[in-house]
Amino acid sequence: MDYANNILETIGNTPLVKLNKLTADLPCLVLAKYETFNPGNSVKDRMALQIVEDAEAAGILKPGGTIVEGTSGNTGMGLALAAIVKGYRLICVMSDKQSKEKVDILKAMGSEVHVCPTDVAPEDPNSYYSTARRLADEIPGAWYVNQYDNPSNCKAHFKSTGPEIWKQTEGKVTHFVVGVGTGGTISGVAKYLKEQNPDIKVWGIDT
Repeated sequence: MDYANNILETIGNTPLVKLNKLTADLPCLVLAKYETFNPGNSVKDRMALQIVEDAEAAGILKPGGTIVEGTSGNTGMGLALAAIVKGYRLICVMSDKQSKEKVDILKAMGSEVHVCPTDVAPEDPNSYYSTARRLADEIPGAWYVNQYDNPSNCKAHFKSTGPEIWKQTEGKVTHFVVGVGTGGTISGVAKYLKEQNPDIKVWGIDT
C-alpha cells in the first residue's frame, strides 16, 4: 500500500504547471511550482517543518514544549501542522492587519493567537516581533522560531525545493523567479541551482 504516515510526509514534491495564457506571447516555457498543494497551502510548510526538526535535533525544542512565532499566517499554518503531529503547544503572534479568517483557521487548528497593533515600530514592546520574543522568554519550555534569522529556513529549500526544480526540469531550468519574503526560498533554491549550473539567473520579487 502507498500512504503517508502523517500529514507532514505530504509536504513537498509539488508539481510544476505550465503557464499558458499569461505567457502566450513569450518565446520560452514558463512553469509555476504549485506550492499551494502543500497541506498548509503554501511554501512555508517546508520551512516550518525543517525549523522544527532542526530545533528538536539540537535539543532546543523539548517534547511537549511551546513554539512561539510572529507570523502573517502562512508560517503559522505550517507550524500548526507540525505542532499537531508532534504534540507541541503553538503560540502565533500576528499584526492586526491580518484577516479574521487567518486568525480563525489558526485557532481552529489549536493555536493560541495574540494580535498586536500594526502602527508601531518593530522595536516597540507592543509590536508582534517584540511580543513574540517576550512570550518565548516568559513561558517555561518555550522556543522562538525567528524565521527571518533562522538558517533552517534557507536549508529547507536547499534540501527540497531546489532539488525538486532541478529534477523536474531535467536540469534545463535557466531562470528562477520568486517572491523574496523572509529570503529563505530564494536563498536556498538559488544556492542549490547555482551549484548545479552557475549560469542560472535568479530574480527576487519584493513582496
